[in-house]
Amino acid sequence: MNTSTPTPVARRSLFKAGAFGAAAVAGGLALSACGGGSLRGSGGGDGSKTFKLAETHPDDYPTTLGDKKFAELAEKYSEGRIKIQVYPNAQLGEESDAIEQVQMGSIEMTRISSAPMGEFVPAMGLFSLPYLFDDADHLWRFLESESGKKLLGEADGAGFKGLGYFDPGARSFYTSQKAIKAPGDVKGLKIRVQESQVQIDFVKALGGSPTPMDYGEVYSSLQSGLLDGAENNEPSYYSASHYEVAKNYTLDRHMRVAEVLLINKDTWDGLEAKDQEALQKAADEAAPFQREKWDAQVEADLEKLRGEGVTINEISDLAPWREATRSVIDKHGSDLGEYIAAVEELRTA
Repeated sequence: MNTSTPTPVARRSLFKAGAFGAAAVAGGLALSACGGGSLRGSGGGDGSKTFKLAETHPDDYPTTLGDKKFAELAEKYSEGRIKIQVYPNAQLGEESDAIEQVQMGSIEMTRISSAPMGEFVPAMGLFSLPYLFDDADHLWRFLESESGKKLLGEADGAGFKGLGYFDPGARSFYTSQKAIKAPGDVKGLKIRVQESQVQIDFVKALGGSPTPMDYGEVYSSLQSGLLDGAENNEPSYYSASHYEVAKNYTLDRHMRVAEVLLINKDTWDGLEAKDQEALQKAADEAAPFQREKWDAQVEADLEKLRGEGVTINEISDLAPWREATRSVIDKHGSDLGEYIAAVEELRTA
């Protein structure tokens, strides 16, 4: 049993997660009665293990394709001892639910945005700091550095094992009525954000009204006027059809919130060394595959969005945006000095 102490925010989440844990136990008992497996992955008659991997996005989304490549390689490198079933479209719950279930052990794996992950591993809040990375290459120089690996390792203390990063693209604003062309245009707008205090403070710094909300509720909230806007990358904006109810897209690329591939720490610790090596090798090789798929998807989706009549506003001068949100980095970056310094060092590497 995992004996690590959760962070204060994670501890709050565990109350909710307990409901999932109870449901999982009930499901596990039912499976057991029928000759099924355990909560640590169902076991096959040949000694193989089958793990569940939760994914929020659709079946053909770049992160889902990365999940599937990871599953394919994991089975290959473990010589069939480990099989991973990918559940897209939030079949196992939205991200906030999935990460709690992985922490509790009711499912084994998930692909999660580092924004909600920051509630369990505070250092992951680094990726939500606004305008921190110049571009995707700058982000990946950090992710692949020793500092990036050290940051991933901080998940160990919260009941997880971080296997690697996936490309998150860049998050940008989109709105249903008023187009955002300057920092002041955000003032007074109700903007959906992920469950991240950094993102909440970011929108507040621009004068907006941040509204934490599950991803699956955003479309109807934009449609009804409960929200004035949201922010996300191009593939998410297109695949969720949010462009249908929010036709203004502002490419300010304010955050590059890394995606993280996680496995429950107890599940990881229970694997033989050769199977741990197989999973890690699979994760390492799935990352560049996912990044290639991501880049292609961004270009394709931008073209589709233009065809759907979306007004795309490209922000070329980020100086006023950085100045308007400097307080967010000052507040949330105080405990992240080591990582911020590494990002700065790699800015022109």
